[in-house]
Amino acid sequence: MASNEAIELDSVSPLPDDEPTPPLAPASTLPGETPDLQRRLDEALTREQDARRALNLMVTILDELPVGLTVQSGDGKTLFTNGTAAEFFGATPVSPPERSLETKSDAVMSEDCVNGPDGVRTLLKACRPAKILDRDLILSASIDFTERKQVEAELSKRAYFDDLTSLPNRTLIQDHVEQLLAKAEKKPRFALAFIDIDNFKHINDYYTHAVGDALLVKVAQRIASHIRTSDVVGRISGDEFLLVLEPIGNDSDLAGIIDRILQELKEPFLIEGYEILTSASIGVSVYPDHGLNYEMLRRAADTAMYRIKGGAKGGAALFDTDMGRDMTLRMSQEQRLRLAVRDGHFCCAFQPKVDMHTHEVAGVEALIRLRDADGVIQAPGEFIGLAAELGLIDDLTYLSLGQILKSMDLIDEAFGPQATVSINVAAQQAGDLVFMRGFCQELASTAYADRFIVEVTEDAFVAKNQFQSHVLPMLREARLRVSIDDFGTGYSSLAQLADITADELKIDRSFITAIHQRSRSQSILKAIEALSESLGMTMIAEGVETEEEAAFLQAETRIRYAQGFFYSKPIFMEELTPMRSAAPGARSISSPRERSVARGAALSRR
Repeated sequence: MASNEAIELDSVSPLPDDEPTPPLAPASTLPGETPDLQRRLDEALTREQDARRALNLMVTILDELPVGLTVQSGDGKTLFTNGTAAEFFGATPVSPPERSLETKSDAVMSEDCVNGPDGVRTLLKACRPAKILDRDLILSASIDFTERKQVEAELSKRAYFDDLTSLPNRTLIQDHVEQLLAKAEKKPRFALAFIDIDNFKHINDYYTHAVGDALLVKVAQRIASHIRTSDVVGRISGDEFLLVLEPIGNDSDLAGIIDRILQELKEPFLIEGYEILTSASIGVSVYPDHGLNYEMLRRAADTAMYRIKGGAKGGAALFDTDMGRDMTLRMSQEQRLRLAVRDGHFCCAFQPKVDMHTHEVAGVEALIRLRDADGVIQAPGEFIGLAAELGLIDDLTYLSLGQILKSMDLIDEAFGPQATVSINVAAQQAGDLVFMRGFCQELASTAYADRFIVEVTEDAFVAKNQFQSHVLPMLREARLRVSIDDFGTGYSSLAQLADITADELKIDRSFITAIHQRSRSQSILKAIEALSESLGMTMIAEGVETEEEAAFLQAETRIRYAQGFFYSKPIFMEELTPMRSAAPGARSISSPRERSVARGAALSRR
């Protein structure tokens, strides 16, 4: 062991600690030197045994370390591997560093993939040079990085890919587009196609969400099968997909690709025994014609898509300057509406429901209005649809409810404490159990619950959202009455009306306008009247605007109550004043002059 020659480390075999020390060979000694020499030999043997034990301990520790350790000569020959390294690499030679190591501080980190008994392992390896006993060596340490790499891959997948379709998500699509825009050489001409599945909500409601999810997967597969390897398609939300077409030539080539996708998505989808027919609306923008960054291009494609959705659907449109103006206007409208909701720039107007025979006010309908910064009043038709798209409709409903509750004393003074108060709930809200539960609880907590009528359009009753089985019990428990608003304009039929449980039916103004001159409308009105009477529903004629219409309804029908400008325009809270009584505890609008004043300037109806 005292040799000056460097010992190959892998030639050292551990010795058991209890192995007896080998006997010393007899030595020729001079008289008188034997005891001292023997003592020195014994000490040397003890030191050697201690050294062997230390070496055994070191080798055992090195083998048990969870880090693979290797020692290589300067030319890459393996001199030593511990047990973990042997497990990692087996008979595979340890790969030398990819670049030379010149100084002790010059360490190299790398990842190695090796085949193990459990499959491919990923090893993180650090190499560093060392000079030991005048020999140039390379020391390496490796750790198993496999689990961490798998976790990183899973996190990356979740961060950049859609769970349902496995397509790139919004983030990855945006990154891809920005990489195209960042190319140092001449940037390619490429297109963004915004794809939206038509009527997907109805498919979800009718066939269940599981079928809807399966449809999205098949749509993704069809789109992906009809694009080039250089194109990328991603799912960015719900039923919306974004396609990056790169490169593109002329507009004719682009139109050909989009048309193939449109036609493919019109073919039937077979899912769980159902043959589902659908279509898609596609909006397209082109770089650099329609934008110089991702957000501009995405908005342009989105705007073009909504132009199609607003028409016949199932087609495609390329963004143009007119759409740009529309997009700017819409963005401005969105911003104004969001600020108006935030700042509470809404108020209620109250339109009476009048007994046509006694002119007594039976109730009022609260109609929400937007009062902009200039004091200009906007009717709901100008903002309700946009509020629904932006997810602000619930806020508007609660703002309206707050206005009504603050006005109850004025309502009692103006119309009498017997007057009911109607508040509108959109069909999409009526199918939202969470919203309706909170809304009913809010009304039930007031002292006026039994005076409220919740008006919903007929769509809420006939859509497959379990309105009657889930929402109606909530309304009844809260002591609220229910009205079918704008009846005759939705998807219902007289047969479906027989299955509806409601307290009031409001006949849409389209049947009332010029009723005295329209025999077909008169026949339809008679049928609605007979059926609603048999079901015990109170009928309200909406949109009565002329004396002739009112006279016909009184003389030729059994409809008792009406609402419209002939009797009163919507009255704002600051305009509410006590009205002349026609009977004790009641309020009425009785004289022609009073009706004329009440009608005032014809504001747009809700």
